[in-house]
Amino acid sequence: MVQLEEWRLRFEGLGINVAGMTYDSRKILRGFHDEQKLGYPLLQDENAMHVNALGIRNEDYAKGHRAFGIPHPGILLIGSDGKIRAKFAVPGYRTRPPFEDIYAALKALPESG
Repeated sequence: MVQLEEWRLRFEGLGINVAGMTYDSRKILRGFHDEQKLGYPLLQDENAMHVNALGIRNEDYAKGHRAFGIPHPGILLIGSDGKIRAKFAVPGYRTRPPFEDIYAALKALPESG
């Protein structure tokens, strides 16, 4: 999320608003947001509602496991109509898609939505 802050202004220059989302508590999110001085909101996905609705929940963790509800890491571009216009993800949780590649792909998208 810190690296995303470094790219935020470039994405905003394309007309894309940036937000982060995790299942962490609001207290944790607020503390992290303030500590890192992020210029974009961090949203709480309570009960993994959005992770499940978007079909990105990591199925490796059963209900009751402390990681239940964790999503596959990635970046989604959601249009103003609520539809997913682009999805960027890589297997595993330690590596994220390179922001250079994401920026180039988003820049090439048609402007509708």
